[in-house]
Amino acid sequence: MLRFFSSKIYIAIFLVITMLTTGILGFRIFADYTWTDSVYMTIITISTVGFGEVAPLNESAKLFTVFLILTSLVALGYSLSVITEYIVSRSGYELLTHRKVQRKVDKLKNHVIVVGYGRNGKQAVQKLITYKQDFVIIEIDEDIAERFGNDFIPFITGNANEDEILIRAGVERARTLISALPEDADNLFVVLSARQINKQMKIISRASEETTYQKLKFAGADNVIMPDKIGGDHMASLVVTPDLVEFMDNLQVSTEGSVNVQEIPYKAVCPDSKDKTIREIDLRNRTGCSIIGYKSPEGGYVINPEASQLVQQNSKLIVIGRPEQIENLHKEFAI
Repeated sequence: MLRFFSSKIYIAIFLVITMLTTGILGFRIFADYTWTDSVYMTIITISTVGFGEVAPLNESAKLFTVFLILTSLVALGYSLSVITEYIVSRSGYELLTHRKVQRKVDKLKNHVIVVGYGRNGKQAVQKLITYKQDFVIIEIDEDIAERFGNDFIPFITGNANEDEILIRAGVERARTLISALPEDADNLFVVLSARQINKQMKIISRASEETTYQKLKFAGADNVIMPDKIGGDHMASLVVTPDLVEFMDNLQVSTEGSVNVQEIPYKAVCPDSKDKTIREIDLRNRTGCSIIGYKSPEGGYVINPEASQLVQQNSKLIVIGRPEQIENLHKEFAI
């Protein structure tokens, strides 16, 4: 809709410029005015302010003036209506969009807040979309929010350092916050603000400098990620174990964008809250997926657990499978 109004504005601007050019040239040719007088007569004629003529007009100049007045009334009337309509429609459209997004965010619970839609923020959002996680993005740049925002990627425009913006994004109800701003100082402020509002939420922050790592942890970040360090390790691993790294790169998400790795909460496999062994759950026969990891209630990890491993309250299972097997997993355990 805004593009439609923009095209009409270009037409309106073209008409105004055409009228000014026609008037100046007409008075210069038909009335033999100087360039200054021609500009002056064109302006007072088009604007219909009623000032007097610079010099008496001949018959040709009078006919041209009548033509200019009539055409300028139509052109200026159209231009003013288009500009007014654009301003009103743009502000109204943006207001309606912001309200629509806010209503959607207000309904979210246990969602993820992504602060910053730069390179790291975009990667985080794509992963959340793949795993069908509810999220909202906080972005200070209105152009970015307008360009990338839609019904599936909701944006809250503003500075995440301000508590009001975090509250608008539902920080009190959020499960996780990812601060992916380019500056460490900004991430530090966001972590501090978010932790003060929500003590239970998990906070993941980006960091550029190693000296900032401990500060972010002290401020309340549960995990601090250093993309540059990870990138260097990844490139070195491509030299040492290239096939393994390539396999790991394609492990979590297949080329079709489907999930290959999934974590299953205790409630999904033990809905009656009775502990079961991996053998009793029989996940392989029921879905085709294989259990490759077990996270205990204390947070410890068991790689490739035995069939006799007891799945306890507040634990999780980590499984791997082909996309169709993961789909069977979702249906079987209502994940």
